[in-house]
Amino acid sequence: MASCMHVFQLSGIKICDEKRVLVQGIQQLGGKYIGGSVYQHSSTHVIIPQVLSSEKFLAACAAGKWVVTPDYVLDSVKNGSWLAEGPYEVAISTGGTSAFYPVRPWREKVASGRLKGAFQGWRVLLMVQEPTRSAMFKRILKAGRAKVYSCPPPCHASVTHVMAKPITESSKHHSAPCYPVSYIVQHLFGSNSVDMKFNIMDDYPAKTNRASFVDVDLSRLETELRDYVIKQEGQPRLCFLEFLGYHDPYRPQSQATETDFSNVGSMIECGLFIEALDSIRSAVFPGLLPPVPYLVSLLEYAQQGNATSVFLRNFQQVMYNLLVTNPPWLAPNTVKKYFTQVLQCPRCKMGLWPFLETAISYCLSSEVTCHPLPGPALPTLLHFHSDLLAFFLKLFQGELHSVTTGDVVFPEGKGASRASASGSLLYGTFWTVWERSTLLSRAVKQLTLLLVQAAIEIHDERGEKQRVHLMDTLLDLLSVLVEFWCQQHFKLNQTLVEKGLKDLAEHFAVISQDASEVVLAELVVRIRSTRLKLVMADAIFRNLCCRNGFTVGDEPLSLKKIVLSYLPALGSLAQSPTSAHLKIGPTSHSCTSQGTGCSTQSSLVNEVNSEKASVPRGLDRVNAAGETLLHRACKRNQVETVLQILALPGTDVNVKDHAGWTPLHEACNHGSTACVEALLRHHPAPVLNNQVGGVSPLHDALLNGHVDIAKMLLEHAGSVLLQQTDGDGRTALDLVSATSQRDELLCSAQVGDLALKQKVTEVLNLPLLEAGSSLLAHLIFSYQQERGLPGRTQPSDKSHSLGHRLVKALEAHSLQKMTLGWTDQRAMRLVQDAEMLLEFGRGSYLGQVSQAVKECKGENTLFLMEILEDLKSRGEARVADL
Repeated sequence: MASCMHVFQLSGIKICDEKRVLVQGIQQLGGKYIGGSVYQHSSTHVIIPQVLSSEKFLAACAAGKWVVTPDYVLDSVKNGSWLAEGPYEVAISTGGTSAFYPVRPWREKVASGRLKGAFQGWRVLLMVQEPTRSAMFKRILKAGRAKVYSCPPPCHASVTHVMAKPITESSKHHSAPCYPVSYIVQHLFGSNSVDMKFNIMDDYPAKTNRASFVDVDLSRLETELRDYVIKQEGQPRLCFLEFLGYHDPYRPQSQATETDFSNVGSMIECGLFIEALDSIRSAVFPGLLPPVPYLVSLLEYAQQGNATSVFLRNFQQVMYNLLVTNPPWLAPNTVKKYFTQVLQCPRCKMGLWPFLETAISYCLSSEVTCHPLPGPALPTLLHFHSDLLAFFLKLFQGELHSVTTGDVVFPEGKGASRASASGSLLYGTFWTVWERSTLLSRAVKQLTLLLVQAAIEIHDERGEKQRVHLMDTLLDLLSVLVEFWCQQHFKLNQTLVEKGLKDLAEHFAVISQDASEVVLAELVVRIRSTRLKLVMADAIFRNLCCRNGFTVGDEPLSLKKIVLSYLPALGSLAQSPTSAHLKIGPTSHSCTSQGTGCSTQSSLVNEVNSEKASVPRGLDRVNAAGETLLHRACKRNQVETVLQILALPGTDVNVKDHAGWTPLHEACNHGSTACVEALLRHHPAPVLNNQVGGVSPLHDALLNGHVDIAKMLLEHAGSVLLQQTDGDGRTALDLVSATSQRDELLCSAQVGDLALKQKVTEVLNLPLLEAGSSLLAHLIFSYQQERGLPGRTQPSDKSHSLGHRLVKALEAHSLQKMTLGWTDQRAMRLVQDAEMLLEFGRGSYLGQVSQAVKECKGENTLFLMEILEDLKSRGEARVADL
């Protein structure tokens, strides 16, 4: 019971050794210590050295908790048990002979049951611009049992207080009286609040009272994070339990004897294929392989279309028995060579991949096969080729399993090489010797093309069951070979693996231009490998945005990019006209990582517009700095030229020069107000959160004194821009010293927020929104699986866990300071993700989800919202650990 009655939080104790002594004393007496920079309602005591302007102190006062000095713990340890709190209650001197106990009045009222909290009965409409401060004031008010609403309040809510910072005309337009947030202190301490000189209303305590006791070696932390990422990337993504029961094929399960297959050859010469197959079925043992010519002859007979379904099933059974009794991944090279000779077209003999490609093409009713096959496609042969594909998949899964588990054990004297991966059938099928340094080999390209063809045909032919099975088989095959290739290279060259995956995803996005968004989203859902699903979902989502006229940044994928770029883009997709994704005439798209936008060329559109539009002179010229004519026109405020360029089809409003600057950056930097207005009116609108060296268009405008342009940007995008920080951790408001200008910017942000809320929230393109939601949901899920933060641990091990130390270091240092001098990009990305998750858990950035998306009742969109809520819960759990 003692631990339940003494739950402590600390505030204002910055010296590590002092804090460690207090925590040890609390635990020695059976109490419980809760860390973190925010107030926790489960605490019973808050320890502070003196009265502070901290969240924990104010919240404890409002909740009627004990607020005592550190001597309470120290003296209790000396006593051997908890002492009475009264003598140690925090107090301040008011200039007279007596001391003032600020917490005592509220504590006594709560203890007597007269009140549940200092703000009981308050129904507060909280209107604070800065999200972090808003969250702090909300916790303080809730600690005092107030009901807190965000703007706008629910229609049924009866508001008693409006609390705002800053107080504007909009905050006064409510039925309840409006107060500054400093009224919280006035209510708690009355006239004594003047002597207490609180500054919590001006400076968020997390900035001034961050725990300096965090004992973290930042350079060592980088090494640990890098090792964690490498370990995370090296974990197997696919697990095939059916292979765990395999035995050493050279430990005979039954005594294999020499078998005379000459009689089988005679049967085949006489055309007795069924009898020959039956003889082989009875002679399959570990280490005993039927002669290759006999199996090839039976395979050729099966391909001619005259074999019965019973014969075809028996042939498949023979092949599976050979695979089980003589798995090539656990056998000498002679067995691999045996399977290579059998698994090829019996007529063309061009190798394993052409044979595999022919089986896929036949299942797709394609005439492109290594040699003409019986047509139209016979049902029995369709099943036969489909079973062949399943056999190939099982074979390749076995090879991947052996590489993943390292279960490659050969008996003495068998002449097998442990370098089985390089000589595997997987490598030999999909990569030539000269292609092994790239994932996107010729065979892999052809496989993805056939996969897209299968997906499109499934959609066009009402989802025929056999075609769905074919698509799943091809997806599993692609997952297996991607995992196999990545496992062979990631330890030696992680950059090569990232490039290979990116190239594959971009190639898939380009060749799937004719596939609908529904088909593409369904493909991603069915991918088994989280590694492949991550890059595919990313590339396809960017491609969907590109096809519908919305550009997203080309920076590497991160949690920040997903939240700040992809979620707003999803809202734009919801508002796309239903015909926006339809193409007129033959088109080609380029949506690669090297470019920042989407280049669409349509012969019909170009022909029409060549007659109607006058192309500005020098449109295609790029100077030495990589600046286009649009860049140069924005620098010179040549708005007529800008309007001409924007009127042309396919104009990329977010095109970047060699340094990464966009036309909007240039217009903001040079004070080209008219050009900024023209760019903001363009559809799609330019990306306002693009940063170069931490400088966004808003920062660029304010750094050069163009407040009018800054106000224009805020009126367009709202207060979300005020949350961005530059390379030094400064927000846009930090760049403005005059109070009047800060107020003007805040008012412009409010105007932008109201304008965004008044936009139509009706979903205009539900299929596109549902597809985008599905892609984002699986993207976030896969991202967490692939690059997730180190997991939470038990309380006893928490202080030593990597995840806890990472979060505590972020609480004590800014991201820029923490990663200063770091060279490993993967470790830096992990820190950035941790910071983003913490902010997401504190309630920041939820406004990135448009109202249209929030109100949509589509199945995939609801699933995405659940994923986001789970992400927020994870962030809240991390915050609670602080």
